[in-house]
Amino acid sequence: MLSVSGLYTEYPNEKGEIVRATQNVSFEVPEGKLFTLLGPSGCGKTTTLRSIAGLERPRAGTIAVDGVSVYSSERGVFIAPNKRNFGMVFQSYAIWPHMNVFKNAAFPLEVGSRKRGKKEIEEKVMRVLTAVGLDQVAEREATKLSGGQQQRLALARALVMEPKLLLLDEPLSNLDAKLRERMRFELKRMQRELGLTTVYVTHDQSEALALSHEIAVMSVGHIVQIGSPRDIYERPRNKFVADFVGLTNFLDATVEGPDADGYRVNSSIGALRVTSFDQFAKGEAVLISVRPEDIELYEKRPEGLNVIEGTVDFKVFLGEVLDYQIKIGDRQVLARVHPSFKTSVGDTVYLRMDPEKCITIQDNTQYRKAA
Repeated sequence: MLSVSGLYTEYPNEKGEIVRATQNVSFEVPEGKLFTLLGPSGCGKTTTLRSIAGLERPRAGTIAVDGVSVYSSERGVFIAPNKRNFGMVFQSYAIWPHMNVFKNAAFPLEVGSRKRGKKEIEEKVMRVLTAVGLDQVAEREATKLSGGQQQRLALARALVMEPKLLLLDEPLSNLDAKLRERMRFELKRMQRELGLTTVYVTHDQSEALALSHEIAVMSVGHIVQIGSPRDIYERPRNKFVADFVGLTNFLDATVEGPDADGYRVNSSIGALRVTSFDQFAKGEAVLISVRPEDIELYEKRPEGLNVIEGTVDFKVFLGEVLDYQIKIGDRQVLARVHPSFKTSVGDTVYLRMDPEKCITIQDNTQYRKAA
């Protein structure tokens, strides 16, 4: 449905220096799917979204929807933003304070180039207000809506034009934590039920994992990995992705030799069996990523592979989970377990790590600057 290929966007900053906002960015979004651009501030995700919307003019590349180019540097094509028929919702909802809910949602239809009758406008507006759950407050002043309702009104205004593509730029960032979590489910439900092809921009990893069909992790203008939420979280391809998406433990290691689906390594906490998606030679230095929730803790030494002895250095109660800092030699390892585990600070504890959860990754130094 949406195809972005070889996108380069550059602009001068206030000092006149060239900022390479996007560098060879390419991805495809199938019809009806939600695709997320995830990364820290300044990584190029919003510039990519604005380029798709036509609010930025890239230096090179192509952007096409349903096979029709809206931008092509090679062919000299640049379709104006108002001609692209895309809906867009920004961080600031830009609700008109002097209009009620109905009039805010109707505004794009009333100012559009195509003339529509009063009945047609009413039908379209009430359809989208029903879809976002605001049909019962259509006559309410927009300023009297809650933050979540204003966010849904901004969505309704974007949807009323029946856009080919919905572009969302951090639309939940202005909401408080609990409301943001509720709106994630609301957005996901709406996107799935209406079959909206959506490009979503966020720096919030939890948001990206909860909402997306597919995620592109960006850093310093580049896409460093594209995959499903589970792939991005469980199979990071480099240090930047593993570090940016969730919490993880990094262990320096040296490859001892191949073993089943991975390698035997000598790590900073001892000998381990690990999984790898890349090829490494004996003696090569590698990095092991292990998520805290993938470390099992025991008071007595368990059976199995990757069992390491340590000492409880610190623990933090977080309600539904308990975080343990385990000291192994001169290293600290974070484990996240159920609160029923009661081992005290200073006691001996045993860690067990499934080899499939010990991921060998490459230490991509070119992305450290953005980490």
